[in-house]
Amino acid sequence: MDRSAQAYWKAVLGLLTKILIVWFVVSFGCGIVLAPVLNTIHLGGYPLGFWFAQQGSIYVFVALIFYYAHAMGKLDREFDVHEE
Repeated sequence: MDRSAQAYWKAVLGLLTKILIVWFVVSFGCGIVLAPVLNTIHLGGYPLGFWFAQQGSIYVFVALIFYYAHAMGKLDREFDVHEE
Protein backbone atom coordinates (compact mmCIF):
# COMPACT_ATOMS: atom_id res chain seq x y z
CA MET A 1 0.00 0.00 0.00
CA ASP A 2 1.33 3.44 -0.78
CA ARG A 3 1.43 6.35 1.66
CA SER A 4 -1.67 8.04 0.26
CA ALA A 5 -3.80 4.94 0.72
CA GLN A 6 -2.49 4.44 4.25
CA ALA A 7 -3.22 8.07 5.12
CA TYR A 8 -6.71 7.74 3.66
CA TRP A 9 -7.56 4.64 5.68
CA LYS A 10 -6.07 6.16 8.82
CA ALA A 11 -8.33 9.20 8.35
CA VAL A 12 -11.37 6.97 7.68
CA LEU A 13 -10.72 4.88 10.78
CA GLY A 14 -10.24 8.04 12.84
CA LEU A 15 -13.59 9.37 11.64
CA LEU A 16 -15.32 6.06 12.40
CA THR A 17 -13.75 5.95 15.86
CA LYS A 18 -15.04 9.43 16.69
CA ILE A 19 -18.53 8.61 15.41
CA LEU A 20 -18.66 5.35 17.37
CA ILE A 21 -17.56 7.14 20.54
CA VAL A 22 -20.39 9.65 20.15
CA TRP A 23 -22.82 6.80 19.42
CA PHE A 24 -21.70 4.92 22.54
CA VAL A 25 -21.82 7.95 24.84
CA VAL A 26 -25.31 8.91 23.66
CA SER A 27 -26.83 5.43 23.63
CA PHE A 28 -25.18 3.83 26.64
CA GLY A 29 -24.05 6.87 28.60
CA CYS A 30 -27.06 9.17 28.36
CA GLY A 31 -29.68 6.44 27.96
CA ILE A 32 -28.52 4.08 30.71
CA VAL A 33 -25.59 5.17 32.90
CA LEU A 34 -26.42 8.85 33.28
CA ALA A 35 -30.20 8.39 33.16
CA PRO A 36 -30.74 8.90 36.92
CA VAL A 37 -28.82 12.17 36.82
CA LEU A 38 -30.50 13.33 33.61
CA ASN A 39 -33.94 12.43 34.96
CA THR A 40 -33.77 15.44 37.27
CA ILE A 41 -34.20 17.61 34.16
CA HIS A 42 -37.50 17.50 32.27
CA LEU A 43 -37.95 18.06 28.55
CA GLY A 44 -41.47 18.28 27.19
CA GLY A 45 -42.85 16.89 30.43
CA TYR A 46 -40.62 13.80 30.37
CA PRO A 47 -37.40 13.12 32.28
CA LEU A 48 -34.36 13.85 30.11
CA GLY A 49 -32.84 10.39 30.69
CA PHE A 50 -36.01 8.74 29.44
CA TRP A 51 -36.15 11.15 26.50
CA PHE A 52 -32.56 10.30 25.49
CA ALA A 53 -33.27 6.59 25.71
CA GLN A 54 -36.46 6.84 23.62
CA GLN A 55 -36.12 9.83 21.28
CA GLY A 56 -32.90 11.78 21.67
CA SER A 57 -30.60 8.97 20.72
CA ILE A 58 -32.50 8.45 17.47
CA TYR A 59 -32.07 12.13 16.57
CA VAL A 60 -28.36 11.92 17.34
CA PHE A 61 -27.99 8.75 15.25
CA VAL A 62 -29.66 10.39 12.25
CA ALA A 63 -27.42 13.44 12.68
CA LEU A 64 -24.39 11.11 12.81
CA ILE A 65 -25.43 9.55 9.50
CA PHE A 66 -25.55 12.96 7.81
CA TYR A 67 -22.27 14.00 9.44
CA TYR A 68 -20.60 10.76 8.30
CA ALA A 69 -21.77 11.23 4.71
CA HIS A 70 -20.53 14.84 4.68
CA ALA A 71 -17.18 14.03 6.32
CA MET A 72 -16.54 11.04 4.04
CA GLY A 73 -17.28 13.23 1.02
CA LYS A 74 -14.66 15.70 2.23
CA LEU A 75 -12.14 12.92 2.87
CA ASP A 76 -12.78 11.40 -0.55
CA ARG A 77 -12.21 14.75 -2.26
CA GLU A 78 -9.13 15.44 -0.14
CA PHE A 79 -7.53 12.13 -1.14
CA ASP A 80 -8.92 12.28 -4.70
CA VAL A 81 -10.93 9.07 -4.48
CA HIS A 82 -14.32 10.69 -4.97
CA GLU A 83 -16.84 9.78 -7.63
CA GLU A 84 -17.95 12.28 -10.22
